[in-house]
Amino acid sequence: MGGKGRHPEKALTAVQVRSLKEPGRYADGNGLYLVVEPSGSKRWLLRTVVQGRRRDIGLGGLSLVPLAEAREKALAYRKIARDGGDPLAERRRAQVTIPTFAEAAETVHAEHRATWRNPKHAAQWITTLRTYANPHLGAKRIDQIETPDVLRALSPIWLTKPETARRVRQRIGTVLDWAKAAGHRSGDNPVEGVAKGLPKQGERDEHHAALPYAEVPAFVARLRGISGPGEIGRLAFEFLILTAARTGEVLDARWSEIDEAEALWTVPAARMKAGREHRVPLSSRAGEVLARAKTLGGGSALVFPGRSGEKPLSNMVFLMALRRMSVPITAHGFRSSFRDWAAETTNLPREVAEMALAHAVENRVEAAYRRGDLLAKRRELMEEWSAYLDHTLSADDRPADAPTTAHGSPPQARSGLD
Repeated sequence: MGGKGRHPEKALTAVQVRSLKEPGRYADGNGLYLVVEPSGSKRWLLRTVVQGRRRDIGLGGLSLVPLAEAREKALAYRKIARDGGDPLAERRRAQVTIPTFAEAAETVHAEHRATWRNPKHAAQWITTLRTYANPHLGAKRIDQIETPDVLRALSPIWLTKPETARRVRQRIGTVLDWAKAAGHRSGDNPVEGVAKGLPKQGERDEHHAALPYAEVPAFVARLRGISGPGEIGRLAFEFLILTAARTGEVLDARWSEIDEAEALWTVPAARMKAGREHRVPLSSRAGEVLARAKTLGGGSALVFPGRSGEKPLSNMVFLMALRRMSVPITAHGFRSSFRDWAAETTNLPREVAEMALAHAVENRVEAAYRRGDLLAKRRELMEEWSAYLDHTLSADDRPADAPTTAHGSPPQARSGLD
């Protein structure tokens, strides 16, 4: 069967082959199909009868095998099958060039690169394989790699770099899956059995070090009280805390994303972890931070530019600030502080805070029916968070030069948000 809306008897065109994006199988005729994977990668598949049995034969990925060549291969294999031969056996006898692991990894990276929203992730994907897998697997033909080979690649880093090792294991598996789909190897993926030969890693600590929410106002006061160079970095840090945003979202923020009149920051899907646009209501204090940042920014398109004005601040700016302040936490941990504050000092529905953090709705049924993003309720929540940060401090604790806002009294636990 072809993909949705595709008639099996209608041949594909080169334009259609390039433009098809919906996952599925699209018929070209005479048993030849273009398979579009959920990842966006495309490959050719020939379905034919070989010696009385139906067989599916991979003809390679679209990046390596264009439409015309796929048709030629399919025709040649059908002729072999019609004459009673085995196309797969003929292919092996023809000594088709099998790529090495290093070559296969580069091919997979090139095919998937367009589907990755984060260029940094795309670069890290291939870099980890070049660094940790290629010294052991790189020169080996992809069809000759077995579980012991994968074990030798992972063993040196399995305990010393556990998180990196797990990522390398997953990426090796992706390359080997591609090789099977492309017809370069058969059988089970060697990665599936490698865990039996590896020692147990220590317990994972998935939590980012965070301040108790009761200590965050004092931290913000200290941050505001610092004078001297680096003000743009301190403003970015306070903006991160006020918005409960992720580091990358703040550092790469652009003025084109800020609607000052509506007090709204719209982070595009391409920069969000979940791949969905996220609207952030801006509190009064967040607006003050942005006003000061614009004064310091010198007309840069970036809200928090680095020294050149053309590139954002380094992702080390928050870490260095924390080190100078001798606070053993992470910038990301302030999201946890915010979440704890929302849970323990308000009685608002859980999903309001979750949406403020741009977390996906875990319940699939609920996610399917929820269309809004609770913006009005989240706006009130962020104003209360800002007020809490500003007014929980006593006059004695507040630095003399700390900015003040026009917020009211500190928020108390309440019955909910209207």
